[in-house]
Amino acid sequence: MVATACRYSPLLLLALMWEAAVRTGLISDLVLPPFSAAVEGWWDLAVTGDLFPQAFASLRRAALGLGLAIALGTTAGILMAWNAKIRVFINPLIQMFYPLPKSALIPVTILWFGLGDMSKIVLIFIGCLLPIVVSSFNGARGVEDVLVWSARSLGASRRQVLWQIVVPAAMPEILTGIRTALAISFVLLVSSEFIIARDGIGFMIAGFGEEGVYDRMFACIMTVVAMGFFADRLFQLFMRRVLIWRE
Repeated sequence: MVATACRYSPLLLLALMWEAAVRTGLISDLVLPPFSAAVEGWWDLAVTGDLFPQAFASLRRAALGLGLAIALGTTAGILMAWNAKIRVFINPLIQMFYPLPKSALIPVTILWFGLGDMSKIVLIFIGCLLPIVVSSFNGARGVEDVLVWSARSLGASRRQVLWQIVVPAAMPEILTGIRTALAISFVLLVSSEFIIARDGIGFMIAGFGEEGVYDRMFACIMTVVAMGFFADRLFQLFMRRVLIWRE
C-alpha cells in the first residue's frame, strides 16, 4: 500500500503545483482554472448525469476500433511472418501508410462514412492497426528457429507449429504492440470527436472550450486522462497474467 502511494505521489504533487500556480497568480485563471475548480466541475458533470453517458459513448467507439484492429492486425502480422507471398503483398502497404499521421484521415472518414460513429471507429481502427501488425510480424519473425525445427522433428504439422510454437513465443511482442495501440486509440478518439461528433468526451471538451467554460473543459480532459490511465493499468495486469510463464 505504501509502495503504491509512493509510486503515484508525483500525481498528487502535480495537482498541488497546479493549484498553487493559479492561486498565487503565477498562471492566470483565465487560461487555466485551479485544480479544485476542475474537480468541482467534474463533480457537477457527474451529478447532472452528462459525463458518464458521454464517456461510455467514447469508450464504445475506442473499444470497437481497437478490437477490430487487434483481430485483423495480429492475424495479418503473423501471416506475414509465416507466408512469404502474403508478406510481399502487405509489406509495401505497411511501409507506405505507417508514417502517415492518422489524424490526416479525418476528412476522408467524414467523406466516406459521414458524421456518425462509423467514421470514428474506422479512424481508430486504421490508426491502431499498423502498430499491431508490425509488432505481431516482428514477434513471429523473432521466434528462434531451433524451436520450430524441434517441433517439426517431433512430427508437428505446420499448423501446429504456428499455433503452439510461433504464436505463444510472439505473444510478448504482440501484447506490447496492442498496448501502444491502446494509447493511440485515445488520441485518435479525442481528435476525431473534436471535429466529427455530436457526443463523446472530445465533443464535450471542444464545446466547453468554445463557450469558455474552462473548469468543465479541464474536467473532461482529466476524465480522458483517467480513462487512458486505468485502461493501461488494466492491460498491464492482463499482460502479466498472460505472460506469467515467462517468470
